[in-house]
Amino acid sequence: MDLIAQLARELNLKADNIEAAVKLIDEGNTIPFISRYRKEATGGMDDVALRALDERLSYLRNLEQRKEDVILLIDAQGKLTPELEQQIREATQLQRVEDLYKPYRKKRMTRAQKAREAGLEPLANMVIMQASAKGSALDAAAAYVNEEAGFDTPEKALAGAADIVAETVAEDPENVADLRAFTQNTADIVVEATDPAEKTPYEPYYSYDEPLRRIPNHRVLAIDRGEREGKLRVRVNVDGAAATARLGSR
Repeated sequence: MDLIAQLARELNLKADNIEAAVKLIDEGNTIPFISRYRKEATGGMDDVALRALDERLSYLRNLEQRKEDVILLIDAQGKLTPELEQQIREATQLQRVEDLYKPYRKKRMTRAQKAREAGLEPLANMVIMQASAKGSALDAAAAYVNEEAGFDTPEKALAGAADIVAETVAEDPENVADLRAFTQNTADIVVEATDPAEKTPYEPYYSYDEPLRRIPNHRVLAIDRGEREGKLRVRVNVDGAAATARLGSR
């Protein structure tokens, strides 16, 4: 990524001025100093513009470094494909990079991993495809009973396959991105008091709800602070049926 060109596009400033400001920041000059004494180099950028530049520069540099780290980590597992590498390099947000890395991140033994080790992945694939050779899902699961691994009945084998399906869906980066956007656009944040009789600065939020897409940052910070202090309970209401339908249509 050409950071200077990217910053110039995002901030709608000249590339030469961006490059000069970045050089001054990298040399250790403070934002107030650059704003006051280096206006000729930066094109007159003020404190606000310089701080925005500094923050975005740090983010983009961290993003590029994280991309390289993730590519190396996946490659070390022998699982890096050209398509995956391209997706990582084209990511414009750290969250997207982490979503792409999630299936390859080392984690503790899960129920899905245990089921895979018991040979239940083919059954899980049948569940995903909603297909079996004949009969019901339990009939198909009977062929995958594994007493030694603890899946000693068709019901347990089918439950293990369901765990694999759930983990597969949850770790798919496209599913994650789609459901995150769906939640942000349609969910409500609901807040209530842990003790409605107690007098606190958070009383405006004792019985409060608002669409997630509309809530301003300062209100999120206040609610978050109240939850951390144990004065508020917070939940996000999302239409689970609609979310499931979205996954089913992918």
